[in-house]
Amino acid sequence: MFSYIIKRVLQMIPTLIGVSILVFILIHAVPGDPARLVAGNDATEEDVALVRDRLGLNEPLYAQYGTYLVNLAKGDLGTSLRSNRPVMTEILTRFPTTIMLTLMAIVIMIIVGLFAGIFSATKPNSLRDNATMMFSLFGISMPVFWLGLMLILIFSYYLRILPSGGSDSFKYFILPALAIGLSSSAILARLTRSSVLEVIHQDFVRTARAKGVKENLVIYKHTLKNALIPIITIIGLEFGHLLGGAVLAETVFSMNGLGRYVIQSIQFRDYPAIQGTVLFIATIFVIVNLIVDLCYSLVDPRVRYD
Repeated sequence: MFSYIIKRVLQMIPTLIGVSILVFILIHAVPGDPARLVAGNDATEEDVALVRDRLGLNEPLYAQYGTYLVNLAKGDLGTSLRSNRPVMTEILTRFPTTIMLTLMAIVIMIIVGLFAGIFSATKPNSLRDNATMMFSLFGISMPVFWLGLMLILIFSYYLRILPSGGSDSFKYFILPALAIGLSSSAILARLTRSSVLEVIHQDFVRTARAKGVKENLVIYKHTLKNALIPIITIIGLEFGHLLGGAVLAETVFSMNGLGRYVIQSIQFRDYPAIQGTVLFIATIFVIVNLIVDLCYSLVDPRVRYD
């Protein structure tokens, strides 16, 4: 397994370089001059030219990317044009908010999605099965920002039991975590239902029932355990989706996380901040996918990494 981990870590390098190239090209294709924003609205053309020269924006794109890559190899993500602080410092300041929000959303997704999927699969084509699938269809169809606004309207405006924005304590994370977690739980519910239905009619499940094993043990010990691999896969993929959903959730709920930081950086044309944040999130995502792959061997002993 150690050699497999080393191999996957080495494969991350070209993946992340590809991400950095794509982000670099896209942000430079967006109209706007960051030098003008840095210099200010009252700056003269000479002042803007000096700022552009200081930031290295007059150099060809390949030279700018080469400089960025050299600094990246040293662990330097650059300096934010907006705050004049190291991008890594800005990221680490906001990352706890985003990871807290994402982990809470994953917990909601797993609890609601697994329960709904199993609840639906144990009685296929019944009233509860149809009701659960209607719920999942609603969750998939509703945009995160709309669901977030509805939660604010209900729990903050009418009931006044939860705050509508901020990230000062645990209660501030409940509504945004629900907004992005419920959407992903709908996808997990549908996948769990199909995976459980595929396993529940196999011979070893019939044998367990014939031996008199309690139904709860049949479902949770025998059936669910053998249906976990696709479920674990979708949880890993949804982690990236939840990180992306955090961009909208943090904006709607005014949270000081990486998502809101990216939006502010895009508005300011803060190239180093955009590149550094996207690369940081991409690194987290590929690490999570590696962990998901390693979990396969824990769920299914037949999986080997030689």
